Amino acid sequence: MDRPDQTTHFGFRDVPLGEKQTLVNDVFHSVASRYDLMNDLMSAGLHRAWKDVMITTLDPPKGDRPFALLDVAGGTGDIAFRAAKTAGAGFHATVCDINADMLAVGRERAAKQHLDDRVSFVEGNAETLGFTDRAFDAYTIAFGIRNVPQIDLALREAYRVLKPGSRFLCLEFSTVDVPGLDKIYDLFSFKVIPPLGRAVTGDAESYQYLVESIRKFPRPNAFAEMIGAAGFARVKWQSLSGGIVALHSGWRL
Repeated sequence: MDRPDQTTHFGFRDVPLGEKQTLVNDVFHSVASRYDLMNDLMSAGLHRAWKDVMITTLDPPKGDRPFALLDVAGGTGDIAFRAAKTAGAGFHATVCDINADMLAVGRERAAKQHLDDRVSFVEGNAETLGFTDRAFDAYTIAFGIRNVPQIDLALREAYRVLKPGSRFLCLEFSTVDVPGLDKIYDLFSFKVIPPLGRAVTGDAESYQYLVESIRKFPRPNAFAEMIGAAGFARVKWQSLSGGIVALHSGWRL
């Protein structure tokens, strides 16, 4: 359902709801070619450990049983490749991303890793997925849902495309809950990351948006309520690295 009369946040700015997607697209067009390098630099490599936790939790089957994963907003393929490398012969991942530049990076990486037969790339919108009902055995989204203009619509779409008994997993930046770490984290986020983005990608503004968007994302309990409102059961979350990120889980029963 379109809501053109409403506003939403783009970082710390309020913008018309209909404009946010274009602004987000511009961010990722700008940083696509060095997105994974920046993830390493910004997290000191920790994003790799966080994603490993996500894949361990996903636990794709090791045998020949068919298993279809939908990874949304994962254009560069990082989650899909990690899952494919741990899964059995029956595994296939579909990466769905709204940004063609990110998908181009992912397709190139898939070919280099000889995973192009196990991972497909599709351009699409998380709010209006172009897949049939009950098509997938799992849905993952890592560091992407906070960029979706209407998160509630994306969660409902996740529920729609999952088979009964399937799992939703969302890895996202969260709220630091360790005294002292929160001040260090804020200082690093606002004083280091945008200049780092300028040095590596030539774009400080996109990384200013990304650190601001983290602060606007709902706290874990509020986001868990949104997941439940979309229809998911047994909703829970796990804080990682002092609350810098959280892994959210829900089941379509």
